[in-house]
Amino acid sequence: MTAFEKLDHLLRNLYETAFYFAVMAVKENFRNYVGRAGTVGNPHPVMAILGNGPALGHELPHLLASGALRERDVMAVNYFALDERFEAVRPAYYVLSDPMFFRDSPQRERVAELYRTLNARVAWPMHLYVQYYNPERFDYRAALPNPNIRIIPFHTQVYRGFPSLNLRLFRRGLGSANYGTVVQVCEYIALLLGYRTVELYGVDHTLLDGLTVDEANRLCRIDRHYYDTTPAAPQPIFQKVPPRPYTVASYLAEVADLFHGHEVLRDYAAWLGARIVNRTRGSMIDAYERDPLD
Repeated sequence: MTAFEKLDHLLRNLYETAFYFAVMAVKENFRNYVGRAGTVGNPHPVMAILGNGPALGHELPHLLASGALRERDVMAVNYFALDERFEAVRPAYYVLSDPMFFRDSPQRERVAELYRTLNARVAWPMHLYVQYYNPERFDYRAALPNPNIRIIPFHTQVYRGFPSLNLRLFRRGLGSANYGTVVQVCEYIALLLGYRTVELYGVDHTLLDGLTVDEANRLCRIDRHYYDTTPAAPQPIFQKVPPRPYTVASYLAEVADLFHGHEVLRDYAAWLGARIVNRTRGSMIDAYERDPLD
């Protein structure tokens, strides 16, 4: 690295660090909400994170039949509460990070159904983690008056300055793993809560499969989930809030940042002496050790 490149790298890190602290001071704050809330009861040694990729359709029946979830704490995401097996799994932790869960979007009716279901079905202690950033001041407690659900905010401003400082911000609950997927937020929360083994299920991340551009120059892909019952056709993909169409360049840049986020989390886990184990067969994530579920 030349002297100019070193100087450029230093100045970029200084700018990103200063920008992060300025945004946190104005937009969020410096409180460790996740750490203060702690765990739900006495934790098991392993946290199992259930993504919503297609592989979970094969993995979840095995996890339930084998009794493996009785030896793990479970963290679920997004619309898992609408699954008929939700009460059999009884996740102690639940994460919502997509803006559609607190801002107006075309998914508003399904989001309202999710909140009604969570409110009606959760009969055990649960920590629900939501974005601190809430520009429309969505009232989570009004949507979820269920006293079993404790609502805990997490920070969303990603730090991109000096890497050594990033690890220390993470450990104090001030960083963010908001790199583009809710699973990364789950991993960060699990590590912050002190889990030393974090397992990933249903985290396919096959985000490049079937990409096409239609005759209207719209980027399309097949968005598959474990709960889909019929084959899907490629559909135009949009940034959710506001619903702007992706270009090929913007989508690939976002996917690259997402996979880089997994590398950041891998390094953070190693720094803590923890393990993130990808148990999703066929997953595209190459950052973690792999132990696919049979």
